[in-house]
Amino acid sequence: MHNAEILGATHRKQRTSSEKTRTCGVDVEGIKEQVKEKRKQEEEDKKKQDAHAANMLHNSRVASVLQSREEKEKRAMEKAIVSYRHQHQHDPNDPRRCGRTDPADAQMMLPGLAGEDPDSGGRLRRQREQLREWLVQQQREREARRRRLQAEERRYVQSTEDMNAKAAQLERLEVETRKAAAVNTQEYNKAKVKAEEKRQQEQDRMDKASQAEATKQLLMGADVSVPGLCPGSDRRDPPESLQQVLQYQQYQIEEKRRIEMMKKQEEDREERVRLDSARAALLIERQQAKLNRQLRQHLDSTNVKLAEIHEQSKPDIERGHIDDSFFSKFNTSRR
Repeated sequence: MHNAEILGATHRKQRTSSEKTRTCGVDVEGIKEQVKEKRKQEEEDKKKQDAHAANMLHNSRVASVLQSREEKEKRAMEKAIVSYRHQHQHDPNDPRRCGRTDPADAQMMLPGLAGEDPDSGGRLRRQREQLREWLVQQQREREARRRRLQAEERRYVQSTEDMNAKAAQLERLEVETRKAAAVNTQEYNKAKVKAEEKRQQEQDRMDKASQAEATKQLLMGADVSVPGLCPGSDRRDPPESLQQVLQYQQYQIEEKRRIEMMKKQEEDREERVRLDSARAALLIERQQAKLNRQLRQHLDSTNVKLAEIHEQSKPDIERGHIDDSFFSKFNTSRR
């Protein structure tokens, strides 16, 4: 509505401000447009009022229906209560009720005067018996708890001793492993030193033999004369000297083969010693790992058993398990 008024005012201003379309006197078109807008606004307001009135009428009808339904339900409930009282409840001061008392109900009343308890002796006897049973039960529970604690302590001591024995066994095994490794290392070092000494001796012997052979060859070369210059001094090597040279060369070849074979045997022996040491160390390590696993499993099982025993030794109220016997301990006597 506000926008329409602004738009109409703008149109009127344009009509009156323009020199070509401006007229003197009353603006009939503007007045007609205002009247039309006013009627339109009145119609819209009337529609809104009619809708609001219809909504209020509907709400009042719904409220009336709900109120009548609630009153009917209330009256029905009151009738049901009255009928129940007439059928199942009676006034104890009503004199007419005495004639309508059932003989079976009359037999349920206590004999004697009002307020007397003829069975007081039996009741006291039952109370004493119940108290005696409670005392005996408490003694049994204390004895069972004491035996359970003793058994738990014995199991704890036994598990501690077992773990100490396992630890001592592991320590002995570790010491033996270290000793075996040290012995193997020492033997390997000794064998290596011996092989090195032997190789050095063979090398020295071969060097000495080579040096002696070279000296011999030099001496033999100095005694040989040039043939043809001095017939008296022309001396040749006897035939056996060549054979000796060949034999010596064959001896050198065999000696070299023997040294190489000994060296190879020594290396093989060292390799076997090393493999045996590694195998023994691996076996000892596996045995130690197995003992560690067994010790860990035993420790875990012991902890689980101790936790179960500790959980069982808790009272029922702490464990959250409460049955009817727990509540039967209270309010068992009468005064």
